[in-house]
Amino acid sequence: MDEKVLLKGNIAIAKAALNCGCSCYFGYPITPQTDIGEYLSLEMQKKNLAYVCAESEIGAINMALGAASSGEKVMTSSSSCAVALMQEALSYASSDELPIVLVNVMRAGPGQGYIYPSQGDYNQATIGGGNGDYKTIVLSPSSVQECIDLTYKSFYLAQKYKNPTILLVDGLLGQMAEPAIITKNPYPDIDNSSWILDGAKNRPSRNIHSLEPDQNKLNQHILKLYQKYQQIEKNEPVWEEYLCEDADIILTAFGTMARSIKAVCNHFRKTRIKMGVFRPVTLYPFPYKRLRELSVKARYFIDIEMNMGQMLKDIRLGVLSNAQISFIGKPVGDWLRKEEIISAVNNIIKEQYASI
Repeated sequence: MDEKVLLKGNIAIAKAALNCGCSCYFGYPITPQTDIGEYLSLEMQKKNLAYVCAESEIGAINMALGAASSGEKVMTSSSSCAVALMQEALSYASSDELPIVLVNVMRAGPGQGYIYPSQGDYNQATIGGGNGDYKTIVLSPSSVQECIDLTYKSFYLAQKYKNPTILLVDGLLGQMAEPAIITKNPYPDIDNSSWILDGAKNRPSRNIHSLEPDQNKLNQHILKLYQKYQQIEKNEPVWEEYLCEDADIILTAFGTMARSIKAVCNHFRKTRIKMGVFRPVTLYPFPYKRLRELSVKARYFIDIEMNMGQMLKDIRLGVLSNAQISFIGKPVGDWLRKEEIISAVNNIIKEQYASI
């Protein structure tokens, strides 16, 4: 039987990356994700793997582009304002179809912000700040165990779809320690021999580039990417449900916030209010279909986030018009606690859901 060990979220991610064959890491230190690079700087040397502390975040992700084009399993990690510097390269990676894994352990606030707990990078990850029509796969763990499991999945999905994949981690979770099992990587390796740049010795030469002056060819390329995105949206949505089967009210959250609201749900269940919790694990593709199915029965949805309502737009897109939607949020700082959320939910029930 596998034994549980006490791990910080950041270290769990680094260990899982090595377990699933990450051969190249390029990064630049910025809190609260610096532990990832610190751990890998020692462990990758022991394994004769490529570790580079780059001169900047821009340098790091462009090194990742080059390594990924040669077929290596590549990861970079950063935080919030530094991930903002990587957006141009993410657009390149999406167009070039390069399987890069980017870990964003979130800081707080716009601009440089600070290291208070927050979930302020939902829009940055799911919508992106690079140019053109592109999408990145986005996964969001809620526990240290999921930091391990979803790191494995991030590498697998990136390779499967030849698409950059973001592991979006609350700064709280990156720095938090709890028991977890370092499991084996459950996913198979993907054959990349048909596209990598490994020297045209016995085959025609290949090019990986996003510049395309021909209008028709560029249209065809973007349409091909969108056919791939449609497959991702069809095959890959993942979510967690808690007591949603008979729920009149469903609380929605992502990341570690979903852990707090399960306790809130249990509190209201004891008062005979039928409440459930819905957590998207994949933020892209967002599980709209399942949310619509739940909104056929549930009459009220309350979205709870450590930001000012960034996932709220996706809840509104997913929930049918016969259900009402409210929001509880806080931008940065002390995590929304069970008692705060219970009080806020009680106020919403009294003011808007008096018929329950």
